[in-house]
Amino acid sequence: MRTKTPPSTVRVLSFLLISVATAAAQQGVPVHFSGPINDYSPASVKGGPWEMHGQWSLDIHRESGTADFFADMTMSDYGTTGGIVDATIAGQNPHTHHIKLTSAEIVWDMTGCPPVSPAAKMGFHLSGTVTLLTGNGSNAPFETTPPSSTLQVCVTGGDEIPYSFPNSNITMVFGAPATGHFGTQPIHGAVRVASADPRGDN
Repeated sequence: MRTKTPPSTVRVLSFLLISVATAAAQQGVPVHFSGPINDYSPASVKGGPWEMHGQWSLDIHRESGTADFFADMTMSDYGTTGGIVDATIAGQNPHTHHIKLTSAEIVWDMTGCPPVSPAAKMGFHLSGTVTLLTGNGSNAPFETTPPSSTLQVCVTGGDEIPYSFPNSNITMVFGAPATGHFGTQPIHGAVRVASADPRGDN
């Protein structure tokens, strides 16, 4: 005789499996990350192309499954010669941005993260509405008050095997209205220090 599993039992089992998978994903993940940002915006954005350099940090709160992300960047564009962008005339219109995304839920996979080549093997991401986005210290002129731009942050890397580094890359992808300034493309950076990394100082 066949017996049916009660729906409540199925829900409990599903919850336990998800909890175990999430706990396994968090196990051994460093709680603090930081590194540089170095990239360019498309020429199609206002004033572009912009050269972008900066620093970022990410703090993971394992008990809540959330993270706080912070970045500071300098940006400057190129001059023009005869109305055409001239890469030999750099450093025009320099300015700064401070970006903050707090209490964002961590998703322990790379679903929706921008592809890289060679391909990343593992990673996690977080996204949400920014809590701060400045231009030279004030609320950015392209941003609403309070901020409404979204930001996706992905941390990816290689396998957890010898001669591989599981946390090596970071990407930032903005949503509108910030896309008018930064573009819709991923902004790339590197992971330089993670708290569980023997090269780190934590």
